[in-house]
Amino acid sequence: MTVSSEVSGQVILKPKRAQPFYSRHPWVFAGAVERVEGKPADGAVVDLRSSVGNFVGRGLINSQSKILVRLYSWDESVALDREFFKARLKRAIDLRHDQLKLNHGPEAAYRVAFSEADILSGMVIDRYGEFLTVQFTSLALANRREMFGELLTELLGVKGIYLRTEKGIGKLEGLALQDGLLCGEAPPTEYIIRENGLQFAVNLAEGQKTGYYLDQRDNRLAVAKFCAGKRVLDAFCYSAGFGVYAAKAGATFVESVDASESAINLGKRNAELNGLPQMTFVQSDVFDRLDALVLEGAKFDVIVLDPPKFARDRASLEQAMKGYRRLHKLGLKLLNPDGILASFCCSGLISMDMLESVIAQTAVDEKRDVQLLERRGPASDHPVNIACRESGYLKCILSRVW
Repeated sequence: MTVSSEVSGQVILKPKRAQPFYSRHPWVFAGAVERVEGKPADGAVVDLRSSVGNFVGRGLINSQSKILVRLYSWDESVALDREFFKARLKRAIDLRHDQLKLNHGPEAAYRVAFSEADILSGMVIDRYGEFLTVQFTSLALANRREMFGELLTELLGVKGIYLRTEKGIGKLEGLALQDGLLCGEAPPTEYIIRENGLQFAVNLAEGQKTGYYLDQRDNRLAVAKFCAGKRVLDAFCYSAGFGVYAAKAGATFVESVDASESAINLGKRNAELNGLPQMTFVQSDVFDRLDALVLEGAKFDVIVLDPPKFARDRASLEQAMKGYRRLHKLGLKLLNPDGILASFCCSGLISMDMLESVIAQTAVDEKRDVQLLERRGPASDHPVNIACRESGYLKCILSRVW
């Protein structure tokens, strides 16, 4: 689809509503807008102006979304054309290649571009060796997907690019997309990547997220350093990343638990790839399994609690907090004295302080002493845009428990 880079309308803000956008926050919600001048089609280029007509920024409009305009430039002389997006992609790639040094061979896996964090609001790109996966969470960028496929092939020379969709985005953005090949060759059903010397099988077409949790790369290493000679429980294991790292670091026993049969099968494959016979796998609702382990009197030295997103919107926040409290209460019941608890939260609506409060409350309930050792976030190829703190979603707390 060919999309014009010409400015086709003006979006005028209500009085006293321009400051966040002068400060380069990319999301312009409909409630901040006084009116739209012209008749820009959804996905078209528009200029954002203050209530007195001053230029604020240039972006792409979508009347079907709560985010009416996503901003990409604050320079009135810059067109949002092919060259603009090529330069923006190159800047994202340069961080991963030149500064983070993540492009270390044909089995390398890393995030190439991270939506708002790379000022590419509405697009996530992950690299798995010779293939890319792309997720669009913006109708405007999805309308330009053929252009992005060409640019990414040109800049990275990959064999193929696979399109992945995110649950619920179609309704939020008025976006009709299906998972499938965007360009080039389709990736094989099983593709092997290498991370910190370990091998992992990924399914780019059907795996969770875009095939693998790249954001936990550094956290897996951080947890592994506590695991030598220990009994480890990996709850919500998916492809057993934390378990594989723990076993490779010398854990004597690792139990990985997940409700998904495909996740368990993938975890078993990863244990096999890395020659780790001390790993066991249990397919079960995680809360049910933890309850059963408590009744059995089971104990572990290191416990990883890495649940999926419990809070997808503010309406679900209270219930999500109950879930985190229950999860941590079970974790503390199963943890030996002097044990390590690795707590994770990927819900953007739940802050680090809120996660700490959950740990503090459950520690009191269970009469345990807890020392917070580290507060961590995602790997550095998942940066945070300081103008859009919402791009910082993953929280990790490593604790020592008595």
